[in-house]
Amino acid sequence: MRKRRVLNFPVILEPDETGGFVVICPLIPGCFSQGETVEEALANIREAIELCLEEMAMRGEKIHDPSKVLMGNVSVSANPKIVMAR
Repeated sequence: MRKRRVLNFPVILEPDETGGFVVICPLIPGCFSQGETVEEALANIREAIELCLEEMAMRGEKIHDPSKVLMGNVSVSANPKIVMAR
């Protein structure tokens, strides 16, 4: 049996309008979760990622190697009429 690898996936957390947090994994399309606290949301997305990876493996799909992904921020000039969410 092969030894399991530890993969570190980037995730994005956002406060939900109704409370709690929504969290997505941008490297796995459709992989998202939520939680009442940041800790709960992170635990839930960990489980969601594991389930998505198992399904992808069963279908023979390839995944992005998260260690090869570069993350950054980009500054843009935005119209002052744009309303930011709270």
